Amino acid sequence: MLRDQDTNHQAEQDAGRTQISAVTENHNMMQKAVEILNSLYGYDSFRGHQAEIIEHVSAGNNALVLMPTGGGKSLCYQIPSLLRAGVGIIISPLIALMQDQVGAMQQLGVKAAFLNSTLSHSEQNELEQQLLSGQLDLLYIAPERLIKPYTLDLLSRCELALFAIDEAHCVSQWGHDFRADYLSLSLLSERFPNIPRIALTATADIRTRKEIIERLSLTGSNAYISGFDRPNIRYAITNKTTPKKQLLAFLQQRKQDAGIVYCLSRKKVEDTAQWLSEQGFKALPYHAGLPAQLRQTHQNRFLREDGVIIVATIAFGMGIDKPDVRFVAHLDLPKSIEAYYQETGRAGRDGQPADAWMIYGLQDVVRLQQMVQGSDGSEQFKRSEQHKLEAMLGLCEVTSCRRKVLLSYFADEAPSQCGNCDNCQLPPVTWDATEAAQKVLSCIYRTGQRFGVVHVMDVLQGKENEKVLQHGHQKLSTFGIGSDIHEAQWRSVIRQLVVRGFLRVDLEGYSALQLTDLCRPVLKGEQLLHLRKEELKAPSTKKGSGKTYKKSQIASEDQELWDELRECRKYLAEEHNVPPYLIFHDATLKEMLDTMPMSGTEFLTITGVGDSKLEKYGADFIEIISRYANTRGS
Repeated sequence: MLRDQDTNHQAEQDAGRTQISAVTENHNMMQKAVEILNSLYGYDSFRGHQAEIIEHVSAGNNALVLMPTGGGKSLCYQIPSLLRAGVGIIISPLIALMQDQVGAMQQLGVKAAFLNSTLSHSEQNELEQQLLSGQLDLLYIAPERLIKPYTLDLLSRCELALFAIDEAHCVSQWGHDFRADYLSLSLLSERFPNIPRIALTATADIRTRKEIIERLSLTGSNAYISGFDRPNIRYAITNKTTPKKQLLAFLQQRKQDAGIVYCLSRKKVEDTAQWLSEQGFKALPYHAGLPAQLRQTHQNRFLREDGVIIVATIAFGMGIDKPDVRFVAHLDLPKSIEAYYQETGRAGRDGQPADAWMIYGLQDVVRLQQMVQGSDGSEQFKRSEQHKLEAMLGLCEVTSCRRKVLLSYFADEAPSQCGNCDNCQLPPVTWDATEAAQKVLSCIYRTGQRFGVVHVMDVLQGKENEKVLQHGHQKLSTFGIGSDIHEAQWRSVIRQLVVRGFLRVDLEGYSALQLTDLCRPVLKGEQLLHLRKEELKAPSTKKGSGKTYKKSQIASEDQELWDELRECRKYLAEEHNVPPYLIFHDATLKEMLDTMPMSGTEFLTITGVGDSKLEKYGADFIEIISRYANTRGS
């Protein structure tokens, strides 16, 4: 019995020592993580869940990370890769994303590389040798290349730190960015069971999260959800009336800003880019139908030049990490809130104010519904896509805070009033539209539910045109009963009735409007209906309605130094063949402007300046600041 007691006591002591040792090891590891953060990246402290995630993954555990764009997801796998023995394998969906990330890491002095189709045979061989000899810290690779037997065999001969699956929402068959190659990534848990896996995304509703966990075998792993809010982005959505005039009014105060304009069709992309160029903007088209070389040229100009506007389909954007995009404009309705969030999230990644602006109309709704119904997907898929479209329409037509609706979709909380969306800043006017709704519903019914918006409005407004007379609709009791309401308001009423489900558009019958069962209480006078009142005034071009970062943040007396710092950054970027933001972000230049560092020690206190960037660029910027200070002091 005593021997058993002694044995138990010894086991407890051993367990205690093991626990203490583990705690000490974790503490030392996190101390090293903070040192890397400070010396390499130039930041004083971690944000949000970063420290927890890094500690968890560095200890060899799996994780799912949901973090908004600009929230610092990359650090969550880059630092553990540097802390752990071996090379970190980052699975990335696009070449542009790999090149951007590798360029950024190389600027910091990290041994990073990518393996993709842009490499020659000799370059691939050289890279494989570096990999096998342990010379790399990070390797970026596309999923389709990773799952090849040759690549898997190559990796099995290397010491691996971790697998990071970036843009993990691409694994979801129900998501807006589905990539079939991502489905094969389930083999990582089978082939490399002892290597930690971290899946990262900025866009995933509850359903998509579950799918990521299941398909990547992350069951039981820690999930870190940092929230979806991007408080620096102002959301604004309005009805589409005169698209080009509306876009021009929005851009008038943003002529020096970089931005993205999204269109639904390739033709519209090219027409809009050409028209904007004629208006004096530096606008470039981007869609999958353009030659690959031209797409690459336009993308590079967008990344490296100031004030470039990319007009694009959804083919552009994923993997673009340009921090100073000041606006994202949609000329057509996105197909889902996930797509809208992902696309608007490309603005303001530097944390500075940015705009998400959109116009949409009933024609957008019809076209997207047609695309859903005409797809090769199953009925279940079509229903899912229709639900997503309805949620997007709900965001468009809501009269309360848009941010609250947006965040609620992702099961995230938000205040009832965000103060940074159009509805909060200028609450929309609503009106009792019950009688107007009864008129339009009755008119649709009496014309046989066989006609589209234009004809229904013509009957309501009493227009005796050829089509109305041909069908004898001038004799209907509903003819002319809506002549007291402006055409734009009728369009708005019909659009909102479609969005709310009182009307449907017959996609197989020339877009005819048809009644649904929901409209019965309205027709019978049993349900009141309040709708958004249409703004009939022309878009405002009032000065100051769209202040840019430059105008709002840089004092006039500092403008000369600001321009010199930006010119220096541009010169260094060209010299090193990288985008300017990989040298320093605007926010870092702004801090230089505010603190005026004139020594290496002072320069290191600037956020975003680590040892490597001090060594590479410090002398150039310190010289400019010192010269300016001396001139101003004289």
